Amino acid sequence: MHKTKKPNLPTLERRSYLFDVRAEKTEQGTAILTGRPVVYSSPTDIGGWFQEIIEPGALDGADLTDVRFLVNHDTSMIPLARSRNNNENSTMQMTPDAEGLLLNRVALDTENNAEARALYSAVQRGDISGMSFMFSVAEETWENLESDYPTRHITKIASIVEVSAVTFPAYDDTEINARGGALESARTALESARRKVTRSDAPEGAADELALAKAKIMYAYNL
Repeated sequence: MHKTKKPNLPTLERRSYLFDVRAEKTEQGTAILTGRPVVYSSPTDIGGWFQEIIEPGALDGADLTDVRFLVNHDTSMIPLARSRNNNENSTMQMTPDAEGLLLNRVALDTENNAEARALYSAVQRGDISGMSFMFSVAEETWENLESDYPTRHITKIASIVEVSAVTFPAYDDTEINARGGALESARTALESARRKVTRSDAPEGAADELALAKAKIMYAYNL
């Protein structure tokens, strides 16, 4: 296991999992969502290319100063809630804990916002049951990089900028295949780097080339 050099690539990644999201109303009639978008120590398959684990404590010191709540990562829509410095006046409150990140209050304006009403109904009916988050990584390690199915350990998350309720909480082949040429190019680079690093006379820098190829495949998948 070793740390990888940070490649010169966009740093924001998305993860969508079948995490629990629940709907309820307070005695005052406020529509509330709760859920857990980030879970530690949970091995997750990323596109069939590698396994990923967010290690306990990865959120320690993470920048959570301004986080929006959306649906399906649609940044063109008006946020349904927002956490600013996680203060009590924010419409979303979050708590990093021993299990990951808990959204313990997402207050939806179902009276004045039709999209908020629709989301609340969908969660209450069980039609939407997943959550996702957009984040950047500060520190990571890779295990078994030379194999066909390595493991990525995220040891420190730099920031979380957005969390979403999502319709499809897992990556599907249709979405992945639609990425076309960029994905095929990344796959070719990855296979070439793998062949180099497994040779008995592997050239100097082969491991770094493989790590960069891994990063490129992640970028092609828009992970």
